[in-house]
Amino acid sequence: MTHHHAMQLIVNGETRLLTIDPRTTLLDALREHIGLTGSKKGCDQGQCGACTVHIDGERVLSCLTLAAQAEGREITTIEGLAEADGTLHAVQAAFLQHDAFQCGYCTSGQIMSAVACIKEGHAHSDDEIREYMSGNLCRCGAYPNIVKAVKDAAARVRQEIVS
Repeated sequence: MTHHHAMQLIVNGETRLLTIDPRTTLLDALREHIGLTGSKKGCDQGQCGACTVHIDGERVLSCLTLAAQAEGREITTIEGLAEADGTLHAVQAAFLQHDAFQCGYCTSGQIMSAVACIKEGHAHSDDEIREYMSGNLCRCGAYPNIVKAVKDAAARVRQEIVS
C-alpha cells in the first residue's frame, strides 16, 4: 500500500499543492500532476538532458530528482522562462533565430541547460559551450546551431547586464 504525502512545490513562481507518492520524481510531478509537459521524458535515466529544469537557479535532471527534494525551493521549467508578457528569454529567441532545433524533443532541456551554462559563465568559446552542454543530447544533430545560439544568447545576456 502506497502512502501519499502532501507537499508544496513552487513552480514558475506559483505555489502548487500536491498529494503524491513520496517516490514521485520531479519530472513526473511536473508532467503528470501539474500538467507542465514542456520538460520531456527522454531516457528517464539522467543520460539525455531532455528533462532539465532549474531548482534555485541551478540546472538539475528532473527525472533523477524526487519531487520531495524540491519542496519549498524555486523550480523553473521551460514554461516559466519567458516574461509574463510573452517576451522570450534571450536563449529562446536565439534558438529560434539560429534554427537550433529540428524535431524539438530535446529543445526545452537544451534551452534550460543553456540558460544555466551562460549564468555559470561557461559560454565563452565553442569548445566551452560544447563541454558544458554535453549532458544534453540531440538525436537530430542540431549541435552546430545550438552552439551558435548559446554563443549569441551569451553575448545578448552580457549586453543586458552592462546596460
